[in-house]
Amino acid sequence: MNKLKLRRLLEPFFIEDIGDGDVTSHIFAEDQQGIVQFIAKDHGIFCGEEIIQTGYRILDPSTKVELNIKDGERVEKGQVLATINGSVSTLLNGERVILNLVQRMSGIATKTREAVSILNSSHTKICDTRKTTPGLRMLEKYAVRCGGGYNHRFGLYDAAMIKDNHISFAGSITNAIEAVRTNVGHMVKIEVETETKEQVMEAVKARADVIMFDNREPSEIKEWIELVPESIITEASGGITLDTLASYSDTGVDFISLGFLTHSVQSLDISVKVTIKEAERV
Repeated sequence: MNKLKLRRLLEPFFIEDIGDGDVTSHIFAEDQQGIVQFIAKDHGIFCGEEIIQTGYRILDPSTKVELNIKDGERVEKGQVLATINGSVSTLLNGERVILNLVQRMSGIATKTREAVSILNSSHTKICDTRKTTPGLRMLEKYAVRCGGGYNHRFGLYDAAMIKDNHISFAGSITNAIEAVRTNVGHMVKIEVETETKEQVMEAVKARADVIMFDNREPSEIKEWIELVPESIITEASGGITLDTLASYSDTGVDFISLGFLTHSVQSLDISVKVTIKEAERV
C-alpha cells in the first residue's frame, strides 16, 4: 500500500470527524496518557496494519503502536489485535475513523478468503471489480489481496473494458477493439464482455487480450472456452454468488470477478477498549 497516498487519504477523514476539536475529550489534560486495545469480537481475516500505524501517528507522532497480528492473518474472537499508548485525547480522537476502516477492510479480506476457499481451485483466481466505495478503492482492493484475491483494473485509466453499450455505439466488437487499440499504448490490455458464442468467436478473431463470459452458466463457459486460445485471458462475471461459486471451479476460466467482495460486505466486528494503566478515570 502506498504510504504517501494513505496519509493523504486519512487526513481529510480525521478533519471530517474531529473538525475544530473533540468537545468531549477536552475534559482530559493534554499530557494525560492512556492505553487502548483493538479486540476482535468475531473470527475472520485481519486487514489494517497501516491504518492503525499511520492513523495514530498522523494525530501524534509520539504515539506508540504495538501490533499483535499481520495483514492477511486469521483472527479469533477475543484476540487482542493491537495496543496503542499515547495521550488520551489522541487515542479517542482517532478511534472511530481508524476502527471503521479496519473493520471494513477486515470484512472484505474475510469475505475474499471465504470465496477463495469455496472455489478451491488451483487455476482459477478470485478478483474484485470497480464496485468499491468512492474514496476507499485503494484500501478495499488492498483488503482483497490480503484475503487471497487479485485485483481487476483500478479505474477507467489502466485497462480498456468493452461492454455491451460500447459495442452498440461502435457497431461491433471488432470495430470497438480496433478503435480502442488505435487510441491506447501497447501496455494497455483490452477486455471484451461477451454474452453469446458468436461474440466470443468475434472477440478471439479481433485479438482481444481478455474475454469475459458475462452472466453465463458454467456449462456455457466450459463449451465456449474451448474456442479461446491459451494466449487470451478468460474471466467469468455476473450473477455469481457464494452459493454458486463452486460450480465454476472446473470451467477453466483464469479469473472470476465478484462485485460483492466490496460493494455489500459486512464489516468484521472489532471493538476498542481502554486499559486503565497509565490513565486514570476522570
